[in-house]
Amino acid sequence: MPRPSVVFAAGQLLTHACWAPQVEALSPDYDLRFSDHTRDETIAGMAARLLAEAPPRFHLVAHAMGGFTAFEVMRQAPERVISLVLIATLAPNDGPAQTERRLGYIRLVEGGQFGGVVEERIPILVHPARREDEPLLTVVRRMAADTGADTFLRQQRAIMSRADSRPSLGAIRVPTLVIRGAQDGITTQAHLDEIMAGIPGARLAVVDDCGHLPTLEKPVTTNRILADWLASYAV
Repeated sequence: MPRPSVVFAAGQLLTHACWAPQVEALSPDYDLRFSDHTRDETIAGMAARLLAEAPPRFHLVAHAMGGFTAFEVMRQAPERVISLVLIATLAPNDGPAQTERRLGYIRLVEGGQFGGVVEERIPILVHPARREDEPLLTVVRRMAADTGADTFLRQQRAIMSRADSRPSLGAIRVPTLVIRGAQDGITTQAHLDEIMAGIPGARLAVVDDCGHLPTLEKPVTTNRILADWLASYAV
């Protein structure tokens, strides 16, 4: 009997390495796939590529920018998704302040300061207590380096032009789990409340003492949450 398929959609500046602990824990029981978020300049394009490369039916586990892609997948082909896991993401599109900040990042990167942008972002990605955790930060820096400046620019432009997903949350009818680090420096309680109120029947898991990267900061806890969730919706 074929194993159930799980497609992982990662966030900006992250690679498949952000899922390494989950791959180790889940690969014996699931067919694991990874979306390509490096080649498209729109979230819709990322979602279309994910769907083109994914099996006919799959669980979708999405982090941060991957959540934006997941919302688009649910607009394009909801019938293909068995269950949805949204990690450290948010539904609205950017406002003027966020757009201006991203334009600033683009100007810096186009001016050859990609490394500086990465270092500026690292402190908000992890729990305050982990900001001197060199093994963790080494993984984060390596993922950013592997992403590279050109892909980062494409990702920024995709994020800036994304749709506001709040109006379509109510149309998501698949089982949905929302995971958030309690000390996430990027998503807020208000963002969490919007998703929970918008998606009918959505369930919540809050990971204590954790920032924006639960898959790496709290891998044991995240693995348990995901394993329990996926087992509940085995097909």
